[in-house]
Amino acid sequence: METNTTFRRIVTGHNKEGKAIIISDEVPVRTYMVGGPNGAKFHEVWNTKQTPAVIDSISQDPEENGLVLGPPKQGTRIRVIDFPPEGDEIRNLTKEQALEHFKTMNGEQASKASGNAPHPLMHKTETIDYGIVLEGELTLIVDEGETTAKTGDIIVQRGTNHAWSNRSGKVCRVVFVLIDGHFEENLR
Repeated sequence: METNTTFRRIVTGHNKEGKAIIISDEVPVRTYMVGGPNGAKFHEVWNTKQTPAVIDSISQDPEENGLVLGPPKQGTRIRVIDFPPEGDEIRNLTKEQALEHFKTMNGEQASKASGNAPHPLMHKTETIDYGIVLEGELTLIVDEGETTAKTGDIIVQRGTNHAWSNRSGKVCRVVFVLIDGHFEENLR
């Protein structure tokens, strides 16, 4: 399960004289498969630990222990996800199996799977997420409705209960920028 193109992560910084330099130029090395060999492939690009972000001379890759669903508290995260076409193994997940999917991302608290949910991988995070479809198409499912985003479309996902479904028959690649947030009391 691969898209047609790889991509590079280019990170800049500053030398001792304060001049702009390129620190690294490489394919992201932190990748994770979620849901087994036919599941979604997560390419972890970068995260910040706070907002405003500290801009130093030369930052190293932010360390993390495994895949983490959301951004750090008061931070941000950027990732690319390759969504394979959705099959019956996803559509027929039980609530318990869906919870296991989210556990692999340290995000079990986000799982909102239930017997009457519109999709077994419904989840809700306390974040603003910008999703930019780079290749293919992906259906965004919410509690009351759905829409299909295609190449070039941008989704602004504002802490809503949602799931992603690739019904296209081809891999879909989406870049996500996740920003930590907090719910108003009535939305918790």
